[in-house]
Amino acid sequence: MGIGELQTIATVSAFIAFVGVAWWAYSPKNKKRFEEDAQLALDDKDKESLSEEQRNKDER
Repeated sequence: MGIGELQTIATVSAFIAFVGVAWWAYSPKNKKRFEEDAQLALDDKDKESLSEEQRNKDER
């Protein structure tokens, strides 16, 4: 296996990883979560006032 084949495998692997991350980021099932996360910096709520589900939503 030459260097050219290794570079091809690395390029294809990186492209597949990129497509996977892009698909995950723009997946409709994650839209609500990302919209909520985008508002975190703007919210003045204390962490104690959040429900247990909201505090632990990343553990699902």
